[in-house]
Order: sequence, then C-alpha cells, then structure tokens
Amino acid sequence: MDSETNETKKTGRGKGKAIWGWVQVILVAVILSMALRYFVISPVTVFGDSMYPTLHDGEHLFINKVTGPDRFDIIVFPAPDEKDTEYIKRVIGLPGDTVEYKQDQLYINGKKYDEPYLDEAKKDLSNGYLTTLNDGAQGNPNFSLATIPACGGATKVPEGKLFVLGDNRPISKDSRYIGFIDEDKVLGKVISFGKSLQK
Repeated sequence: MDSETNETKKTGRGKGKAIWGWVQVILVAVILSMALRYFVISPVTVFGDSMYPTLHDGEHLFINKVTGPDRFDIIVFPAPDEKDTEYIKRVIGLPGDTVEYKQDQLYINGKKYDEPYLDEAKKDLSNGYLTTLNDGAQGNPNFSLATIPACGGATKVPEGKLFVLGDNRPISKDSRYIGFIDEDKVLGKVISFGKSLQK
C-alpha cells in the first residue's frame, strides 16, 4: 500500500512539474515575442499611394528597427507636419550628400544614379517629367537641394538628416515639401518577405 501511495505522489508531482515547465516555456516565448516586436521588428500597413507602384495602399509589411537606413532603403518615420501620422518614403540623400535632378535623372554628389523602381511610372508618363519641383503651374524638372524652399537653401544634406522621396513622385508629400527628415526619428526600414521590394 505504501509503495502505491509513493507512486501516486511521484506521478502527481511529475505532472505538476511538467505543467510548470510548459508554463515557463510559454512565458519565455511571450516575453521574447514582445521584445522582438518592440525592439527588432514591427508590422506596418501602407496607407495611401505615395509609394505606388512599389508599395500599395493597404499592403502589410515589416520594419527592421535595428539597422539604420542606407541609400534607397524605404523607411517609416513620424510625419513632421501631421500629428499621430507616419510616412513611408525612400531614402535618396544621406548626410553630406548633394542631390540634384536634371530632367528625371538623379545625381548624388555629381554621380548619375538609376532609379529602376521608377521605370514603370516613367513608361506610363505621356509627357513631361516624373520627378519635378512644383514651383509654379508646371513642375520644374531641374532642381537641387538649394532650390527646394523646404530644405532652407542647404546645398548638402545636413548631418543627422535624410532626404527622402516617395516613388509616386507626382503626388508624394516628401522632402521636396516637408524638408529633411531627422535620422534619429526613423522608426525603421522596410523589410519584405514577398515580391514587393524586389523591383
């Protein structure tokens, strides 16, 4: 009889340990997933068409909060001109860069850069230019940082700042209108597990 009671006690304690073990595993998993979401990766949803055709209104993406942005990365940052709003744009100019457009051609520090993510929109353009500075009835296709009023006459991207543009240039509210973005306010750069960013 005593051996049966001991076996029952052992089995009861064994089940309790097993349950406690699973509770610990679940708690650790929940804590790690919360930390991962808060410090490393977060989901975002695209609202609007300023990044079309690269990104679409309503598209769900993730942002990497660990690594800083590089040239041509797509980033998310708080809108400097709208409370409780975030913008998603492409980094064109990094600190110290000169940025200039000449008839839809990008030049950074005097070097010509292709923008393959704009090819589709350029094909669909019936006349005129895609990237312009709206300084009158017709957009000016020839401009530099110094000629953009929102950039305050700067000839180079200031230290700690970024120059950003949306891929849907005719409608995007970007550095041409809101000026430079604070690098330390960037919430993260977009990462994709699908086909969106493989253009």
